[in-house]
Amino acid sequence: MNMQTTMTNKPEKPVHLNPWRRWSWLIWLVLVAGVYTWAITGLHFTGLQESAGSVSKSIVHGLVNPDWAYVYNGSGEDLVSLIIQTLAIALLGTFVSALISVPFAFWAARGEHEWGHLRSGSGKIVLTLIRTFPEIVLAIMFIKAVGPGSYAGVLAVSIHSIGMLGKLFSEAIENMDRGAEEAIVSAGGNSPQVFMLATIPTIMPEFISYTLYRFEIAVRSASILGMVGAGGIGTPMIFAIQTRAWSRVGIILLGIVVMVLLIDTLSEQLRKRLI
Repeated sequence: MNMQTTMTNKPEKPVHLNPWRRWSWLIWLVLVAGVYTWAITGLHFTGLQESAGSVSKSIVHGLVNPDWAYVYNGSGEDLVSLIIQTLAIALLGTFVSALISVPFAFWAARGEHEWGHLRSGSGKIVLTLIRTFPEIVLAIMFIKAVGPGSYAGVLAVSIHSIGMLGKLFSEAIENMDRGAEEAIVSAGGNSPQVFMLATIPTIMPEFISYTLYRFEIAVRSASILGMVGAGGIGTPMIFAIQTRAWSRVGIILLGIVVMVLLIDTLSEQLRKRLI
C-alpha cells in the first residue's frame, strides 16, 4: 500500500521547452520586418509633378461623367461590341486550355508507384515553365507571330491557362476519393472501366469548377491584353488614355466592372451547384 502511494505521488519531471519553439516567433518577426524594411528602402519617391492636380481633376471628372453615347452606336467598335469580343476571347481561350490541360494534369499528378514520382515531377516542371510567361508577354509574342487582333489574345489566354489549369487539375486528381475506384476493382472491373465509371465522374465537378474560376480570371486578362493589340476592350481603353479622353475611359471602366461582376456572380452560382 505504501509502495502504491509512493508511486502515485511521485513528482513528474518538468518539461523543458525547445528554445527554438520558444523564440521562433521572434525570429520570424525580425525576418519579416527585415524584408519589409529592405523593400521600402528600395523604393525611391521622386515626388509629384506640377500638373498632377489638374490631371487628377480631369480624370475624376471624366470618370464621374462617362461617355454614354459610346455604349452602343452600331459601328462594331462600341462598348457592347468590344465587351462581347472580350468575353469571346476569354471563353474560347479557357475552353481550349481546359481540354489541353487534362492530359497535362494526369502527367503531373503524383502516382502510388515509385516511378510515378519521376513522371509527375517532370509534368510539374513543364506546367511551371508554361506558367512562367505572363499573359501580356505571350500576347506580345503572338502578335509578332500572327499579327494583332483577337487571335493573338486567344492564344495568349490559352497557353497561360494551360499552366494554371494543369496544376489545379493535377491537384484534384491527387486528392480525389479513391473509394469508387476500389469498389469497381473489387467487383472485377478493368482499367478502362475504372477510369470511365469512377475516375472521370469523381474529378469532373472539380474540373468544371476550376475551369469556371479560370474563366473569371481570363475575362480580366482579356480586358488588359487589348492594350498591346490583342483585341478586346483594352484597345480602345489605351487609345482613350493616350488621348486623355477621360469620359471614354470612364464608360469603358464602368463596362468592365459590370461585366466582371456579372461573370463572378454567375460563376459562383454555377460552382455552388456543382460542388
